[in-house]
Amino acid sequence: MGEFSRRDTLKTLGAVATVSAAPALLLPSRAVAAFEVKPEKGASIRMMRWRRFIQGDEDQWLANTAKFTQQTGVKVRVDNEGFEDVRPKAAMAANVGSGPDIVLGWMDDPHLFQNRLLELTDLAEYLGSKYGGWYPTARRYGTINAGGDKGKWIGLPLGAGGALLNYRKSWVNEAGFESIPTDFTNYLKMCKALAKIGHPPGFALSHATGDAETWSHNVLWGFGAKMVDESNKPAINSEETIDAIEYMRELYSTFIRGTLSWTGVSNNNSFLEGRISLTSNGPSIYYVAKNSDDAKLRAIAGDMDHAAFPIGPSGLPAELHLLSQAYVFGYTKYPNACKAYLRFMWEREQYEPWQEAATSYMCPPLETYADTPFWKSDPKYLPFRNVVERMRWSGYAGDVGERSASALADWIVVDMFAQAVSGQRTPKDAARDAERRVRRAYR
Repeated sequence: MGEFSRRDTLKTLGAVATVSAAPALLLPSRAVAAFEVKPEKGASIRMMRWRRFIQGDEDQWLANTAKFTQQTGVKVRVDNEGFEDVRPKAAMAANVGSGPDIVLGWMDDPHLFQNRLLELTDLAEYLGSKYGGWYPTARRYGTINAGGDKGKWIGLPLGAGGALLNYRKSWVNEAGFESIPTDFTNYLKMCKALAKIGHPPGFALSHATGDAETWSHNVLWGFGAKMVDESNKPAINSEETIDAIEYMRELYSTFIRGTLSWTGVSNNNSFLEGRISLTSNGPSIYYVAKNSDDAKLRAIAGDMDHAAFPIGPSGLPAELHLLSQAYVFGYTKYPNACKAYLRFMWEREQYEPWQEAATSYMCPPLETYADTPFWKSDPKYLPFRNVVERMRWSGYAGDVGERSASALADWIVVDMFAQAVSGQRTPKDAARDAERRVRRAYR
């Protein structure tokens, strides 16, 4: 996620959206669901979203917002907050019953306060029917997974920040590998070879949002381990988890020092400074290097590429990515304006230009948006295109809900690995402690 980049038509809302004929690309075989919404008179809304990692994302988002205001008269204030600040500030707003009307947050956060949110089922089903359907994991994140309200939409997925492997091609070749291995065994061999030639990998094993949870779950799930089973019963204390921890210890021994205390910008800076050869990140490292005035950084862009994570002994892709979704607090005075704004921002006329400006930082949750001209613009972005289609959800193999959200927010999986690789606990003790924390989260 990046220090260099971190530092910084809908003509009548309220018309019934029905489409009788459209190109096949735009529509699935079923008809588009009707959706009608008219902003309240004098409406003014506030949105809190995460701060940009690619400047074009924020610029286009604000341009689209200004376009919405021009067409509807609804004023929209957009507050940009740091990655780690969105969740606690949203929780405070939920508790006091005031604050932003809309939050653009992360993963299963809406499930932390699902009874305090505005239902978005009509809007979500309209967008899904119009744009090819939601990928299964996006639907799971956006809806209540169990109970009497199962299937009710409380979040609106925007996309996922694909956490893929960012690597230096020449150094991987120097280590004796033509490309990134696709299996755990040879992947570990490559990491050891990279460390041996003085170009170590570096992956956060800290409380760095997005950088640590994603790749560490690939290791956990790659061995067939999981935090809970399909019935939401704790399952993390298993032989598969011990195997994952042992593998992690070997992998960690190849890392550059300090990853246990990395912040969200450490991997970006280390990569762009040439201190590491391999890390987990979105496309922001490449974007910054490619568009830099510094010849050294442009050379890094020419020498780097992206790849999916390797597949472990389970034999299945096991990826966790940082899905972002919007949700609306029930205390808003202007629910219709909020829905109208979200609809406008998710429609093709706004979404596609934003997607291009954000250069694949948010990978689409709707199938139609995976087939746009942008994805043919640069082959180094292409590995990010289908991450939402491939990804699992954070509470796998159980439900997405308040308990899974609490477990993720408590860093249980990351801490388990960090305790073991640092020598604070044995693998078995780390797994037992993780089980204790899972039981507390799922009680």
